[in-house]
Amino acid sequence: MLPRIGRTDPVPGPFTALPPHAHVASDALAFAIPDANPVSPGHSLVIPRREIATWFGATPEEHAAIAALLSEMEEGLDAELHPDGPMDGPIAGRGQHPAG
Repeated sequence: MLPRIGRTDPVPGPFTALPPHAHVASDALAFAIPDANPVSPGHSLVIPRREIATWFGATPEEHAAIAALLSEMEEGLDAELHPDGPMDGPIAGRGQHPAG
């Protein structure tokens, strides 16, 4: 088993208190909002409704809900903005972080 680094208990975050009208997509387990400081047009956040410390603290149902909203957001943003592709994986945030 790998050692845990940092906190493992959920810390209340700023997103779960957002009113529903701030959500651009949602379901019972997760919601999406536009990023307040977007790196690129359409930059959005998909957030579980239940406060969790890490991705590994989410249930399989929450993983599925988050993945479904990611797909929904990508489909909608592709249709609206026609980007070259999503900004995810190793390229995401490059130049935005001291380590990037």
